[in-house]
Amino acid sequence: MTNREFFAQLCAHEHPRFVGVLEAMPKDQLDYRPHPKSRSAYQLVAHLIGHEVDLVELFDTGTINHRVEVPFQSMEDAVEIYKKAGTDAAAKLSALEDSDWESSGKFLVNGNTIMEMPRHGLAWMLMLDAIHHRGQLSTYLRPMGGKVPSIYGPSGDTAMGG
Repeated sequence: MTNREFFAQLCAHEHPRFVGVLEAMPKDQLDYRPHPKSRSAYQLVAHLIGHEVDLVELFDTGTINHRVEVPFQSMEDAVEIYKKAGTDAAAKLSALEDSDWESSGKFLVNGNTIMEMPRHGLAWMLMLDAIHHRGQLSTYLRPMGGKVPSIYGPSGDTAMGG
């Protein structure tokens, strides 16, 4: 299995976990933040969407014009944007040649190149950062009045009797 194939397999396994956390978000609590220095739930959701859209662009062009946040109107809207980006990313990754996966990519913020590395390095960075932020968001759910879905196994809310 190549690095690209392993990444595609990981995305296929992780995508439903991301969707599960997004679908568990209490729709009326998007302004929740556990501390003034913390991002709000809305900001974390918008950031996760941004990472998924960034992957689409990386696979398509080799350059990421990083989206710190992708705006959305409702959680239903956020889930649909995220799902579409995930489908698009999977299709573009599947069509990508290994030579493109190994080729140089750029990560830009506000038009400024922040880093250059092989596309696979940028893809892994985005995925691992997204997993980190999904973990942050999952810790918001219960204090917001939501239920934590199963991510890598049962949560206190999905275990028997939860």
